[in-house]
Amino acid sequence: MRVAVLGLGFMGATHVRALGEIPGAELRAVFDGDEKKLAGDLSGTGGNLALSTEPVDLSRVHRHRQIEALLADDSIEAVDICLPTWLHDMVAVEALRAGKHVLVEKPMALDGYGADRMLAAARRSQRVLMAAQVLRFSPAYVALRQAVRQRQYGRALAATFRRRCAAPGWSEWFGDPELSGGGVFDLLIHDVDMALDLFGKPQTVSAAGRVNREAAVDLMQAQLFYEDGTVVSISGGWHHAGAYPFSAEYSVVLEGGAIEYSSAGRAPTLYAGDSEEVLELSGGDGYRAEIEYFLECCRTGQAPERCPPEASANAVRLMLLLEEARRREGAKLVCRL
Repeated sequence: MRVAVLGLGFMGATHVRALGEIPGAELRAVFDGDEKKLAGDLSGTGGNLALSTEPVDLSRVHRHRQIEALLADDSIEAVDICLPTWLHDMVAVEALRAGKHVLVEKPMALDGYGADRMLAAARRSQRVLMAAQVLRFSPAYVALRQAVRQRQYGRALAATFRRRCAAPGWSEWFGDPELSGGGVFDLLIHDVDMALDLFGKPQTVSAAGRVNREAAVDLMQAQLFYEDGTVVSISGGWHHAGAYPFSAEYSVVLEGGAIEYSSAGRAPTLYAGDSEEVLELSGGDGYRAEIEYFLECCRTGQAPERCPPEASANAVRLMLLLEEARRREGAKLVCRL
């Protein structure tokens, strides 16, 4: 499968390196406006992952400075969009119209209208569209999903997801909510998508928090309320710029036990009565796994059931509803997805 990566920032660099490890995947072309990156020097693409600083050999890859020229290349079968969020829907729609399969980084779009445009374009073109919601492929969250869905320890009663980091300093556009959606939107959409995957659509939601753009602070404490009494809490965001470390964790209480995980050093562990069991992990690197799955969907023509674009669109809508609840200082809002 011949693939082009659009955008060689933090996520683009991550995807380029993952593609190099996937059998049958060929990095055919790249797009970026930075000549240094187009030369293969991706060392300046910081983020909350420890990326290699070794240069990438792009000498056999078509290097584009205009997206239109890349999309006109009939040899490219799929595009992997790692551009700033405000460009996602526009570029994805054009790529689908050009007959390309599309993988687009999360958040899928800045709003429901943009997501709907992408879904409609995918239907018309009969091409695969998938958003890169990497938690659906990350081992710690795959293990949680399996444990919750198997119901060996009964149904879930409550869940807490937390994710926080310093405000990104590697790309200026992140600080502009008109371009990125803001810190909470960009970061917590991971956990909102996971909640939708595990528990479905909530009945009502509420949220509170603080935003201080000048201090690079964007925080939210949100709750999702379900008809069966399940409550899911999601919290975190940007904690100033600089040295604050990235971390993510979850705690899920089931009828017969509880599962805990923390990126700071606790493997997914099931606590049931007097027993303590570390859950089995599988799947390896989540970024490689999501791209590999997307490419397999492209090869077979199957819709991405493991990460359907309609669910990613709902994650965008739910995230925006939570931001509305935060603006209304904790108001409880009906969720109509």
